[in-house]
Amino acid sequence: MTTEELNRLRWQCRRGLLELDLVLERFLDKHCDRMHGERLSAFQALLAYTDDELWDLIRGRTECRDARFAEVVQWLRECRSRTGSE
Repeated sequence: MTTEELNRLRWQCRRGLLELDLVLERFLDKHCDRMHGERLSAFQALLAYTDDELWDLIRGRTECRDARFAEVVQWLRECRSRTGSE
């Protein structure tokens, strides 16, 4: 991923919910080098969710029913647990 592509992705991660912003920022810091192909497509599809839908998925209030997203959702959940937000 080029610097320009990463910057574009970071911009797409800016949300209206601070907790979500923190999780997405940590996620990119930790996993940006793994974001290509199907993983990148899955992450971009998740970014199309509303803030509430995505936050509920990350918090585990909603189960991930799409196998394509499972790995990325698990990574997001791991990044959330490091924020201390419940």
